[in-house]
Amino acid sequence: MYTFLTCTFPCRPRRDMATLDRRAFLRTTGLAGLAFGLAACGDSGTSTASSGSGFGSVKLQLSWKKNVEFAGEYFADTNGHFKSAGFTQVELLSGGGSGTSVESGLATGRCWAGLSAPTITAPAVLQGAPLKIVGATFQKNPFAVISLNKNPIKEATDLVGKRIGVQDSNELVWNALLKANGIDAASVTRVPFQSDPSMLTSGQLDGYVGFVTSGPVNLRMQGHDPAYLLLADAGLPLVAETFTVTQQTIDSERDKLKAFLTAEIKGWKEAVADPARSAELAATVYGKDQNLDVKEQTEEAKMQNDLVVTEDVRANGLFTMTPELIEQNIDSLAKAGLTIKAEQLFDLTILDEVYEADPSLKLS
Repeated sequence: MYTFLTCTFPCRPRRDMATLDRRAFLRTTGLAGLAFGLAACGDSGTSTASSGSGFGSVKLQLSWKKNVEFAGEYFADTNGHFKSAGFTQVELLSGGGSGTSVESGLATGRCWAGLSAPTITAPAVLQGAPLKIVGATFQKNPFAVISLNKNPIKEATDLVGKRIGVQDSNELVWNALLKANGIDAASVTRVPFQSDPSMLTSGQLDGYVGFVTSGPVNLRMQGHDPAYLLLADAGLPLVAETFTVTQQTIDSERDKLKAFLTAEIKGWKEAVADPARSAELAATVYGKDQNLDVKEQTEEAKMQNDLVVTEDVRANGLFTMTPELIEQNIDSLAKAGLTIKAEQLFDLTILDEVYEADPSLKLS
């Protein structure tokens, strides 16, 4: 039994109306209060079906509440890709809020796999958790500095002399951004922030840290002209929505994991091709209790496609990471105070085998 100390990390911005509600660092850039014991995992509670008919039922924990960010999972479920892969069911568990983190869920057997982020998984690994990232849906982390075009922040140097809304929980990544760009913290006025974009539109702020998939979309729908600077394009490249599993799953259930990732790839290929249907599934089926707006979710889906599909992804396949991107993530983690080796955190060999077995899974 492994026992870990509590580690405080940046967390997701709190919900404010319908703007930054599904966004925070708990899922994409940090770890909040992770304290768990991870057994050597003899049984995750989701073992292969004994009848030999397939892989049985498993639970996938999402990184946040059910919105369009998980469109690929909805397609894989709705269009039967999970069942075709041999699963009787893949149950999608909501994350976020007061829910259990993916890392804790893997520790307790609450889930078989989860969607997380390097800045959440790395601290757990450094504390001794036998976990690995086996793929990344978002090749670029969605976090950005959001501003208005009448006073835009489009380069890191534009931050100097500006008033930026940053939650206390996001201090770590904010400091890492400044460090990555050689910016003196004293040259930027950091303003206490609770996810209220009206502070930007009213002129109290020049910018704020938020999600590029939702912040600009909501501002635009309110009649404003937004600008943004992706942290991934400003010296802090990090992936997000990463498929995270235990080492035992890799070692003992490799074929099951490959079948699961194959179904996920098929689902995300369909999601990328149809943002409108992605939004419909999110708002009217899987996230129907979230009061989601189909139009807004459609625009989010279009925005996130740019984070999911890159030139490297078109060449190598969805969820893949080039060695260069992996090293960039390791360097970004180091800037955030997390020193870890690539082989401790990532294992992309499963995806290599998936695409080698079926090259047609790549985007056309």
